[in-house]
Amino acid sequence: MNQDNKLDLGELRREIDRIDSALVSLFSERMQVSARVAEYKRRVGMAVTDATREAELLDRVAALSPAQTADYTRTLYTNILSLSRAYQHMRLGNDSALSAEIDEARRHTPPLFPTHATVACQGTAGAYSCKAAAKLFENPDIRHYPHFSDVFDAIERGECRYGVLPIENSTAGSVTEIYDLMSRYRFFVVRAMRLGIDHCLLAAPNTRREDICEIVSHKQALSQCAAFLSGNPHIKVTPMENTAVAAAYAAKHPGVAAIADRSCAELYGLSVVAEDIRDRENNTTRFICISKTLEIYGDADKTSVILTIPHKPGALAKILSRFDALHINLTKLESRPIPERDFEFRFYFDLVAEAGTPVLLHILSELSGESEEFRYLGTYTELL
Repeated sequence: MNQDNKLDLGELRREIDRIDSALVSLFSERMQVSARVAEYKRRVGMAVTDATREAELLDRVAALSPAQTADYTRTLYTNILSLSRAYQHMRLGNDSALSAEIDEARRHTPPLFPTHATVACQGTAGAYSCKAAAKLFENPDIRHYPHFSDVFDAIERGECRYGVLPIENSTAGSVTEIYDLMSRYRFFVVRAMRLGIDHCLLAAPNTRREDICEIVSHKQALSQCAAFLSGNPHIKVTPMENTAVAAAYAAKHPGVAAIADRSCAELYGLSVVAEDIRDRENNTTRFICISKTLEIYGDADKTSVILTIPHKPGALAKILSRFDALHINLTKLESRPIPERDFEFRFYFDLVAEAGTPVLLHILSELSGESEEFRYLGTYTELL
């Protein structure tokens, strides 16, 4: 009989339990020493992260391990070092400049979100951004701009206090243009909301479906109605800057129909040729409300940040392990290419943590101190 068949599984598991107990004890001891290191770094003004020391340690522990488990050992200690840094940040507190900025914003932000403000929206009257703005503000003074970048410019120049922009759709995914613009402009997210999108096919009065030779709309709206469009392959499809702009165009061009919100029919003198042509009933778009100044209202519990991390194996995993260690829920992770770097990416994170709580300040302190690029985009409430 093969010797391996004589092994007792229960005995092996008891051996693993014994080893695990020793590992937990040694890990706890290591973290206690790590806390003492944090106190030393505080006294002498050293940064928590020492990249040279960490690289040397990883090489050393990999060399101590048998060849067949060296890579596993390196991965294990990469995570241990990440947890050690997080624990040191926790022990050192949150006296960073960012923490002070957040505290200042919380103290000076009014208790209630404004009901009236000047708001920048892309497109023209009847755009879904305008519909979102009307739900965010009871009485907004909406100013229309032709491009998404113009909305950011309007905020930057102080023409409008707020801007409302679509950032992702439950059917078509992220509005990548917005994510790319977010890296170019300085702003803060002060509110977010989700808006149900119910597309209609609109055309000039008395237009029959068989008379339509072209359908126009924003590319996101077109993708959200892909099944309807594929059922009419003979009709030309043309992307436009905005659904409401498409409706205005259809009003002036016979034989052209627009995919837009029903409200555009009354605004531009159109008729509803077909109702509810979206692919999915739960078609929802998420909008963000941006401002030039940081505003953090009392019920804020969602935070957005931008990170650029080293382009090497395990870099993203290290970041994600910190959220896991602090039990922070990530609701969004988006990557966008950095134009000036070949095949390198900038990451956007949305996370859930109440404003001003130690856990939020800890993770922001860690990320701001250890990322190649870090931008805090705000802590806000998202209306569902």
